[in-house]
Amino acid sequence: MRTQEQYPVDVASIREDFPILDRKVGGDIESPGEGPDDDTPLVYLDNAATTQTPKPVVDSIVEYYYDYNSNVHRGIHHLSQEASVAYENAHDRVAEFIGANGREEIVFTKNTTESLNLVAYAWGLAELGPGDTVVLTEMEHHASLVTWQQIAKRTGASVEYIRVDDEGRLDMDHAAELIDDSTAMVSTVHVSNTLGTVAPVAELADLAHDHGAYVFVDGAQSVPTRPVDVEAIDADFFAFSGHKMLGPTGIGVLYGKEHILEEMQPYLYGGEMIRSVTYEDSTWEDLPWKYEAGTPVIAQGIALSAAIDYLDEIGMDRVQAHEELLAEYAYDRLSEFDDIEIYGPPGDERGGLVAFNLESVHAHDLSSILNDHGVAIRAGDHCTQPLHDKLGVPASTRASFYIYNTTDEIDALVDAIDDARQLFA
Repeated sequence: MRTQEQYPVDVASIREDFPILDRKVGGDIESPGEGPDDDTPLVYLDNAATTQTPKPVVDSIVEYYYDYNSNVHRGIHHLSQEASVAYENAHDRVAEFIGANGREEIVFTKNTTESLNLVAYAWGLAELGPGDTVVLTEMEHHASLVTWQQIAKRTGASVEYIRVDDEGRLDMDHAAELIDDSTAMVSTVHVSNTLGTVAPVAELADLAHDHGAYVFVDGAQSVPTRPVDVEAIDADFFAFSGHKMLGPTGIGVLYGKEHILEEMQPYLYGGEMIRSVTYEDSTWEDLPWKYEAGTPVIAQGIALSAAIDYLDEIGMDRVQAHEELLAEYAYDRLSEFDDIEIYGPPGDERGGLVAFNLESVHAHDLSSILNDHGVAIRAGDHCTQPLHDKLGVPASTRASFYIYNTTDEIDALVDAIDDARQLFA
């Protein structure tokens, strides 16, 4: 058990901004909080799927809808201008947060998956062909793996996979063998949502650029948990989602180097993204609006900016330190038991999650028992089915941590696992 002073962040103060963490669970899900069985304290350890949303971020959404709700870039009236300024400033805030050159390099989408699809369709369909190779890793999320797999089928390109070794690390010698002059794109996850492995993305970018290939980095699990500088990485494209970093659902980000986004054709067509239209042809708006067709994610973008303000006030270095502390603690606690298999590198080499299995207990059964104890975790293949096939298991149980979690909650997880062990003994 740790005192507040031993955490890199002020957990007690942070938790005050998340009323949901004080919830009691366990009753009828159709009438939450109304029955006598709603008496189990919530232990929320499913942050790699979605983080909770603090009051300041919720307030920013309420303020938008209460005070200046209007469409952007389409009205001269005061509310439209106010909304437009806030929405454009949100792009600037995101650019600053990840080290981009400016709003021209920041496209708002609805999630990381849409960001990947935007590049795969807008760039991949036009540029890939027979003889070209897309290089992925064996630990890719389905958002990357399935997208590039299907685009390769349409274009005649091939897909190859950088091996993951027995400890969950990326085999960089294999990467150097695969990435050659036939490589057109290297698409890699930054932090694995199953193994917790932190990929050497800057090194992969160097390899790719040495052979004239582009690099796409899936930062869904990295931007929320550690400082990220897209220019230092030298990523050509970088994507992440707001709902994994205290923001709302329905907002994602695609970063792209300005000159590449300028050269690409739009993925979606319609209003907002055009400059002029005739019956014969159309021209496109400046970046980033060229890629934001129709009414965009206005409230969500403004709220993402508020989430970034919240994280910056804490400090991303401290966010990372807290995540690593919890991941190492969880790894060490779970390693105490011979009947638990943990996937991925050691506790001091991973992001803020631990995927594991309890011997002779299916991950879904374990998750159900943990739920009875108020412990919310994720069970399944975590959108990495080929990786689970490689591991030789149909599913795994994943606990993932964020700025409001504590070592006491990890102890509660371990205690609940012990009850499951006794039940299946």
